[in-house]
Amino acid sequence: MNTKDLISIDMIKRLVSFDTTSRNSNLLLIEYIRDYLADLNIDSHLSFDDEGKKANLYATCGPQDRPGILMSGHTDCVPVDGQDWKTDPFTVHEQDDCLYGRGTTDMKSFIAITLATLPPMLEHGLKIPIHLAFSYDEEIGCVGVHRLIEQLDSMPTKPKLCFVGEPTSLQVVTGHKGKYSVRCHVHGLECHSALTHQGVNAVEIAAELVTLLRKIGQRLREQGPFDEAFEPPFTTVHTGLIQGGTALNIIPKSCWFEYEIRNLPDHDVTLLLAEIRDYAEQHLLPDMRKVSDQAGFSWETLPSYPGMTVDEDSEVANTAKGLCGNPSSAKVSFGTEGGLFQVAGIPTVVCGPGNISQAHKPNEFISLDQVARGEAFASRLMAQVCDA
Repeated sequence: MNTKDLISIDMIKRLVSFDTTSRNSNLLLIEYIRDYLADLNIDSHLSFDDEGKKANLYATCGPQDRPGILMSGHTDCVPVDGQDWKTDPFTVHEQDDCLYGRGTTDMKSFIAITLATLPPMLEHGLKIPIHLAFSYDEEIGCVGVHRLIEQLDSMPTKPKLCFVGEPTSLQVVTGHKGKYSVRCHVHGLECHSALTHQGVNAVEIAAELVTLLRKIGQRLREQGPFDEAFEPPFTTVHTGLIQGGTALNIIPKSCWFEYEIRNLPDHDVTLLLAEIRDYAEQHLLPDMRKVSDQAGFSWETLPSYPGMTVDEDSEVANTAKGLCGNPSSAKVSFGTEGGLFQVAGIPTVVCGPGNISQAHKPNEFISLDQVARGEAFASRLMAQVCDA
């Protein structure tokens, strides 16, 4: 495929050139987009993190007095550290009808296509507005978009539909799982390892809770609830990090671990969370307190997000299917900002160019065919929202 036939290639290259790994600021990219929109006479509204080093951008293109279609994307990307990249990850490399670079699939190509196709939309005259929502820190738990969504309350109108452009190969995704993440800190009592009866071993207590989490996960695998549209078709429980102790001959006084629940969108995790805490407080804590009144647990909720589900025959789903040129839909186990927009009262689906199987990997790429299909999506959208 000839890249000269695609109007978004230069924009993809420009956006990828910004190293917006989540640990870094995204302000240079946001400022670039703000200035690009300003040249099109479009005002941008920024909302910042507490330190002022990262920002979301929200803008409305076209009429300001009516609800329109929201195009949502995150500007951050995952690290390249320790990955075997064949080329500079922040310089787009074209080979074999593919564009290689960090964020080409997840998800700067969607943002680039959206921006590059704005000028012809504006030239034709928008009768239905296009809203833009570009966030920070999605990759570390959908952190930044909360402030952008709060900002919507001060806007003249709310969008009536939302398309989150995560890579789905332009298939409409009508549901994804939620994620609830927790850090549990076990507080024990330190002593010499020869005198175990005088201490409270925080590592061993943590291990009992991790074992419980594994059993809950096995129960959900066997007993459900189930939704066969997902892979896997059940809510999952996973312990990902654990740390404790200082030396083998010291009973550890401290241990923490982090676990997550990735739940089916219709599966309320409240009872699961209560089951875990009740086991800790009712079955483990009494024996711990026999040794030390200071022993116990503390719990911290980490960045989390709700699941998303929308009716297959809803306006947002049918509109997206028409724009994608694909009548089928799917559900996915990875999360997006879509559930948060839906909770905010904006009907949402996920659909964007690129394949999720390429995301987060070394030598990430998007095929030119997917870029072309993304531009075709934008062209169909223009036919719907423009005067002519």
